[in-house]
Amino acid sequence: MKTHFLLLAFILMLAGCKNENEPLPDATPLQLRVGLQKRVVQDNEFALDLLRKTIAEVKDTNVFISPLSVSIALGMTLNGANGDTRNQMETALKMSGLSVDDINEYYKVMQTDLPAIDPKTKLSLANSIWYKTGYEVKKSFLEINKNYFNAEVQDLDFGQKWAVDTINNWCTRKTNNLIKNVLDYIPGDAVMYLINAVYFKGIWKTQFDKDKTFKTDFTNEAGVKVKVNMMQLKDTFAYSEDDFAQYLDLPYGNNAFSMTVLLPKTGKTTDDVLNYMTGEKWTTMISGMTKQEVDAYLPRFTTKNKFLLNEPLKKMGMTDAFTSDADFTNIADDELMISRVIHDTYIDVNEEGTEAAAVTVVEIVKNSMPMNPVVQVNKPFLFVIREKSTGIILFIGKMGNLSLY
Repeated sequence: MKTHFLLLAFILMLAGCKNENEPLPDATPLQLRVGLQKRVVQDNEFALDLLRKTIAEVKDTNVFISPLSVSIALGMTLNGANGDTRNQMETALKMSGLSVDDINEYYKVMQTDLPAIDPKTKLSLANSIWYKTGYEVKKSFLEINKNYFNAEVQDLDFGQKWAVDTINNWCTRKTNNLIKNVLDYIPGDAVMYLINAVYFKGIWKTQFDKDKTFKTDFTNEAGVKVKVNMMQLKDTFAYSEDDFAQYLDLPYGNNAFSMTVLLPKTGKTTDDVLNYMTGEKWTTMISGMTKQEVDAYLPRFTTKNKFLLNEPLKKMGMTDAFTSDADFTNIADDELMISRVIHDTYIDVNEEGTEAAAVTVVEIVKNSMPMNPVVQVNKPFLFVIREKSTGIILFIGKMGNLSLY
């Protein structure tokens, strides 16, 4: 009797394992009303333009951003803007033909529906607003961001040493420990931080076989061949191509999320492809992809970036928000401006899938008081030891690299 019971338990266990490993049915598409579908095209146009402007501004060879994170953080901030400041922010975000309610509804749908569409893919979107203890913030501004963005609202004594750690710890928790120390300091005139955090972990619908990964050459932007671990997989994928690039769609989980690879054709560069691509062309390209058997080769890679997005956003039309002409009177009855938009990202792509995270921090300061100079020695520097009365230099040096001391 005991033997029969153990055999039955073993059979049930095997059956359970089999069911667990069965492929999920494809995700049910999200149904968006017409106005919100239009906003998706606009947000994708924002994504492409933000990448173009960021690449042009920074010196990094690898540039990885989360336009959704930036869009959400600026979307919260937008609820505090008026006049030309709001108009310019809408221009930068590629918003047109949408009401305030439409815009906020779009962000609410993105944050409530996207994370639930694939049980095998982990997607979390978190928002927070931190304001200086004692600072009078308009309740209507906080309420609309609570209702539409599910923002956590907290006052914080910015003058305390632990204030930076408090905000950074929140970002670390919300990104599964991938993004740490996004905020380096809090200036004396800061009154508010609006923050979005995104965490994504997707398992390939068809995983790459680690035993088939091999070392090979990868020709970088400088034309130099470097060694990479190249993953390979032959399977049926959505694919298309044109005169500019080959387009390959690698799905995760139940096909709700995917990585679309854009590989420039011979004679074309990534800049050529990016400058050719628009939001509408992107939509047309995606809809034109067809299922076919593809020999896919994708390098294993990881990268981490941290950018100050002030200049890219200014070049996208959002100028007043960073100056004394800013109008954020929906936040408070005060003269406020954005001093920094900080964007911190991480991605790891391997045979199993992809893990990625991003944090966007919008720093709001008072523009009616002078900013104290900030001297943060966090990069190569020169130094001099001198006698002050004569001016004679005793020692002089450059520190280009430091280690823990």
